[in-house]
Amino acid sequence: MNIEVDGYNICYKITGTGDKTVVMLQGWGTDLGVYDSVADSINQEYRFVQFDFPGFGGSDEPKEGWNVDAYADFFCKFMQALQIDKAALIGHSYGGRVIIKLAARENIPFEITNIVLIDSAGIVPEKSFRQKMKIRRYKALKKVLNLKVIYALFPELIDDWRSRQGSADYRNATPVMRQCLVMAVNEDLTELLPRIRQDTLLIWGDKDRDTPIGDAKIMEEKIPNAGLAVLSGAGHFSFLEQPAIFQSIMRSYFQIGVNNVH
Repeated sequence: MNIEVDGYNICYKITGTGDKTVVMLQGWGTDLGVYDSVADSINQEYRFVQFDFPGFGGSDEPKEGWNVDAYADFFCKFMQALQIDKAALIGHSYGGRVIIKLAARENIPFEITNIVLIDSAGIVPEKSFRQKMKIRRYKALKKVLNLKVIYALFPELIDDWRSRQGSADYRNATPVMRQCLVMAVNEDLTELLPRIRQDTLLIWGDKDRDTPIGDAKIMEEKIPNAGLAVLSGAGHFSFLEQPAIFQSIMRSYFQIGVNNVH
């Protein structure tokens, strides 16, 4: 389905028919279908909303680079468009960043009942001396290669070098979405974590290289009402890599089937 939110055409779908609503906020570069198994774990008793952020999946791209706060602002408008005034929020990776921003705000137009963060982004690690030197060399080389006279001499070599810089997410993004990504990854949200008042479940793969398990432990320590469930052997998409254990954790946390027990 599609809905217009603030002038943007947004893809979304809703499964389940429960009285309570859960909304899924996706990871960077994914489309809403990646989270079907998350929906299936609890939509027997919950109304489950999946959607594509602007610039993700089938939704329109932002007209300019958005930071995380801009995505949080958009999400508030999305919730109003669907007339949702109370929901649990689940965030994977980038989606976790947006939830942290929302939960730390004093006023938002809907109530967050509780939160699940799956391999969430938001912690910026301290760079090692080696990483700092690598960044310094990269910036110096980039400045030289951007000189028109140098580019005129070696255009193919320079284009090839540029195409191999940055993460896969960065290389695969459009110019506007690259701006969004750069603003996100350089913003550390650690100081916002103590402001999260909701009960928060952290689900993490212990082999996650994108958002390491150390990030989860920082979040568990800083968020007042947080608990951590670790999925052994799983990486950044832990919910896909350990689906049975993930589903069991979700069903327990959301008390699926509890009302049917006599």
